[in-house]
Amino acid sequence: MAEVIEVKHPLVQHKLTMIRNEAVGTKDFRALVDELAMLLTYEASADLPMETISVKTPVQETKAQSLAGKKLAVVPILRAGLGMVDGILQLIPAAKVGHIGMYRDEETLEPVEYFVKLPEDIAQREVLLIDPMLATGGSAKDAINALKVRGATQIKLITLVSAPEGIKAVQEAHPDVAIVTASIDEGLNEDGYIVPGLGDAGDRLFGTH
Repeated sequence: MAEVIEVKHPLVQHKLTMIRNEAVGTKDFRALVDELAMLLTYEASADLPMETISVKTPVQETKAQSLAGKKLAVVPILRAGLGMVDGILQLIPAAKVGHIGMYRDEETLEPVEYFVKLPEDIAQREVLLIDPMLATGGSAKDAINALKVRGATQIKLITLVSAPEGIKAVQEAHPDVAIVTASIDEGLNEDGYIVPGLGDAGDRLFGTH
């Protein structure tokens, strides 16, 4: 079973507390989501392979560590996942970006796929699948399926807030997929929303209702 990492770093927890606040406006919410995405990616990328190379400093030649050419892809689940892309690309500007479009049927709470566009070499890349909320886990499970069907074998899921129910659903369906999150919350309410959560991340990111 792949690990679930709840990032307890003080900066992560402080910024998470800020975005939970319903009084935070769209502009600040977007900026904080960007920053959180960057910080969570720092944790998610901690196991990237390294190699030793030679580099000439202004003083002398030395051996130093460098990334071993690992190819990455960032794949947001639309639409809310878009709010995390820029923060990640600030850390990994060479990553390619794909998109998976899904919406939740408000009656069944089941995800419906409507768009998938991925890098052609997705099978050769480690994929960072991103979505601010992991609630029931339905969208995440289907997005992972969409990636695997198209050849992806190395996938991590990065979320801001996760419900235990969603984590369990993803782990049961995809035990090989690690989850990195800023918080494992209490659970889901009768409407399928995370409690205490932070509301509808998509609406708060884009100023919609």
